[in-house]
Amino acid sequence: MTKQTETIEAQVKIFKALADPTRLEIIRYLNQLDHEVSCGEVDRAMHIGKTSGSYHFKILQAAGLITARKEAREKYVTLDQSTFDRYLTHFWQN
Repeated sequence: MTKQTETIEAQVKIFKALADPTRLEIIRYLNQLDHEVSCGEVDRAMHIGKTSGSYHFKILQAAGLITARKEAREKYVTLDQSTFDRYLTHFWQN
């Protein structure tokens, strides 16, 4: 697989992830924070259930938009700024 093909595939995953209004709101919420936050906190802030939240977090993580860390039974997420820097420059200005 060429580097250009890998880049295109990454972009497709990113834009598909951002095409959903719930995931876009999750990204906006995380962007307001300067620290990692539990998935449960995000679920409550977005008024979504745990199952729905897990689904959205999985897609966002697969696209490289968030990073996740599990500690005991809790999962913590934060934005992966490097993805925004590489593929979505000026995203927050729009």
